[in-house]
Amino acid sequence: MMGAMEVAGLCLCVAAGLIQPHSAAAQSGTALAGALASGAVSGASGSAAASAPAATASPSGPGYEPVQLGGSSGLSAAISPVASPADQADMRANATPPVRPAAGASGEFEIWLQRITGHPIHRFGANLLVPSAHDFMAPATTAIPPDYAINVGDVIAVAMTGSVEGSAEFTVDREGRIFLPHVGAVQLAGVHYRDLKERVAAAIGTQFRGFDATVSIRRLHGIRVYVTGFAQTPGVYTVSSLSTLLNAVLAAGGPNAGGSFRSVKLYRNGQELRDFDLYDVLRRGSREGDAVLQNEDVLFIPPVGPQVAAIGSINEEAIYEIRPGETLEQVLAMAGGPSQLADDGRGVLYRLSDRDTVGSRTLDRAALVATPAVGGDILQIVNKGALVRPVERQSVLVRLEGEVNHPGNYFVAPGTPLARVLDMAGGLTPKAFAYGTRLTRLSVREQQRENYQTALDQMETSLVSSALAAAGDKQAQVAAVHTLVQRLRQTEPDGRLVLNLPVGAQGLPGDLTLENNDHILIPARIDTVGVFGAVYRPASFSLHGEPPQTVREFIDRAGGAQRLADRGGIFVVRANGDVLSRRKGVLHAQVQPGDVIFVPVRAMPSTVLTKIRDITQMVFQMGLSAAAVAAL
Repeated sequence: MMGAMEVAGLCLCVAAGLIQPHSAAAQSGTALAGALASGAVSGASGSAAASAPAATASPSGPGYEPVQLGGSSGLSAAISPVASPADQADMRANATPPVRPAAGASGEFEIWLQRITGHPIHRFGANLLVPSAHDFMAPATTAIPPDYAINVGDVIAVAMTGSVEGSAEFTVDREGRIFLPHVGAVQLAGVHYRDLKERVAAAIGTQFRGFDATVSIRRLHGIRVYVTGFAQTPGVYTVSSLSTLLNAVLAAGGPNAGGSFRSVKLYRNGQELRDFDLYDVLRRGSREGDAVLQNEDVLFIPPVGPQVAAIGSINEEAIYEIRPGETLEQVLAMAGGPSQLADDGRGVLYRLSDRDTVGSRTLDRAALVATPAVGGDILQIVNKGALVRPVERQSVLVRLEGEVNHPGNYFVAPGTPLARVLDMAGGLTPKAFAYGTRLTRLSVREQQRENYQTALDQMETSLVSSALAAAGDKQAQVAAVHTLVQRLRQTEPDGRLVLNLPVGAQGLPGDLTLENNDHILIPARIDTVGVFGAVYRPASFSLHGEPPQTVREFIDRAGGAQRLADRGGIFVVRANGDVLSRRKGVLHAQVQPGDVIFVPVRAMPSTVLTKIRDITQMVFQMGLSAAAVAAL
């Protein structure tokens, strides 16, 4: 007859679907197989997937093929280190879905700070609590820590090879036990994960010999926690039993505008267990103290503590929450310290209590270390590297190109005139066209940029007003205005400084004081005039051997203005950067070498879109500079 051990082995095989009963001995084990397939698994399913640290993939059901482990010890078990993707899907299906809280309103200090500084300065940490960070679920590759305690609802997977083969899953019931057929109840609640395999294998070993056991956690139970206080979305959350304090806080959207980042309290059984500082994670990358949660834990986010703003030349401008005793130097450290261009030897302190007395105080670094921070403080680190020095104290690097005998970069003393650099470069060549010299300067570019943006703001307001007052599709016209202005904003002024020279000049103004990063390009003489735009044959014309002619005569040589041309808007861009318009009698002006004559298309005064089209054509298709726009 078949012994009890062999019968049990066949029954496990039948339960696992590995063999079909085809003999009386096999059929005699059907009852046990049925118990494994149905009655042995009891209790509620878990809400998170994972498995124990050390081994091979855990069995996934009756079709699982056991891993051959070798050896005969009942204590040699394979443990799966991670949860399968299917388990993770089960866990997400059973757990409370992540909440996506709306962005919280700005706090009073943040609003006040924006008003006095002129630009928004946000609370540190608020931009890190984005919706994608609210997924508190344990990822599919999360390993269960060895000290994890088995709890009610965990699903334990057991696979056996050797004298007994098969696999089954068992849910820890409300008494903290699982029931193994022919073995009986095994108490697992509170058993650490590191000891799980040994506890199960020892229980099976009381009835069987010569087997290998693989024990893993198939699914983890869910736990209920409470997030209260000043959270974005306080409430009750069902989370994985591997979730930590930080996971639950992120699930609730983090602290709201009135909540603290420096204190999140964990209460268990009515006692405060932990006070966690979110800055440890956000600024120092440390999760020490981030406790694993248990069922019915309560998280409380207290009101925000004193806040201090760090602004200026620091690595992260923000509003920082401080704890009692923290100094201004510590606030500066929270902000990442001074930037590369900062005056890092001192800081400017604006304190509410000083508003009616000294106003602000300058403190050196030693004073910052010794001065406690106070709520409402503003600590400013000034920018030293961007200070504009007097011209006579600037080191000057000049780039000289084109028609000079020795083009190159010249490093000269502050206050050096242009004549000195020209001498160093060997002077102009015989083909130099001094009138067309292009001198670009950083200080001029910055001034042009500011004026250009102001002009664009005014133009946008004017065009939008015209679009709203005009007939037709107002929405389309306003959209076209914004599109045009946006494209114009992407155009950077060139910083060209127009030199006041006659067209036949043989030299450059030698007394012009050079500035750092000046760029001077002296072209060869240009003996052409270009005529473009709404003419019948746009072309460039040679001036060689030609008698002096006017702008009108060259337009006629290009076939004349077309019927759609705007004769009143004709303008000329000269080689030195000057622009001639109708107000300056452009049609009767004598042409000069390098002139570009442009005849624009006539705009219908009642149509905003036509005006926009013409400006776009002029600026972008013809590639003319922003100076041409001023001539319209």
